[in-house]
Amino acid sequence: MSSFLAQRIPHWKALWPGILTAITIAMAATFVADQQGGPQLLYALFFGMAFNFAAQGEKVKAGIEFSSRQILRFGVALLGVRITFEQIASIGSVSIYMVIAGVFLTILFGVALGRLLQRPVAEGVLTGGAVAICGASAALAISAVLPKNEENQRFTLFTVVGVTALSTVAMIAYPSIARFLELGPSASAVFIGGTIHDVAQVVAAGYLISPEVGDAATFVKLLRVAMLLPVVVVLSLLFRSQGGGQGAKPPVLPLFLAGFGVLILINSMGWIPGPVVHAFSGLSRWCLVVAIAALGVKTSFQQLAALGWRPVLMLVVDTVFLACLILGGLMLQHQT
Repeated sequence: MSSFLAQRIPHWKALWPGILTAITIAMAATFVADQQGGPQLLYALFFGMAFNFAAQGEKVKAGIEFSSRQILRFGVALLGVRITFEQIASIGSVSIYMVIAGVFLTILFGVALGRLLQRPVAEGVLTGGAVAICGASAALAISAVLPKNEENQRFTLFTVVGVTALSTVAMIAYPSIARFLELGPSASAVFIGGTIHDVAQVVAAGYLISPEVGDAATFVKLLRVAMLLPVVVVLSLLFRSQGGGQGAKPPVLPLFLAGFGVLILINSMGWIPGPVVHAFSGLSRWCLVVAIAALGVKTSFQQLAALGWRPVLMLVVDTVFLACLILGGLMLQHQT
């Protein structure tokens, strides 16, 4: 035991400077978001990119890499504490089928659109999955099982920026669309929760209509978050033969996804007290902020700009596709 600890302590000493750098950037981003408003993750990303010059520093490199991968996975695992099977069942079977279909069809559409624009399959999967499931959190979770290379990392950060911006636009625009189309409370909740990318924006948009719509839209959104587990498992299997670009095959069910599923199950049984759920949810968000800050440190503005206009088009068209798909399903449901 003593020899094991002797081996591990130097390893952790090498990680701490980089981890503390990412935490410091995350704290600065959180402070600005609290004081000025705006998306916390986006601030963390931009602040991190401002420190790109330090990315290759020997003292911080290992810790930044750890933060961008291991802390990220821990944060994704903790997302499971937000969800229970009872919440999902309360949506109703028709709405459940509609939302699940919307998730898978949007991902497939993202892949097809990417191929049409001559982009790699991984990029189509990433944009489609981020739009279909839960925005920045989904982009980060999906990127964890994609082939590990610098191009995919840059595209992940671009996706985080784009999907956060589009989610903010949707938060403002979609309640007006729901009123214009004279959608009822139930239909409005499915539309808001089934289409807006990030959880926070879903809550805000839903409550702009009414408390009833806000509550129901949140449950619909949590169903999409729960879809993260099967989607990432399937993607892990599909990309497994590529070995993450490093020769070793990743596990069929990554440990962080197993934790995500276990927390959903435990929370559904009512074994986690409310204050603990709230604390774990906050810790999950904080881990994702630290991870995105670390990813930002590893990326420069020039690298993002070099991606060109096609990724922007992919995200916008995927977003419009999902909105039209859910609205079309609601119209058909109303007619029948």
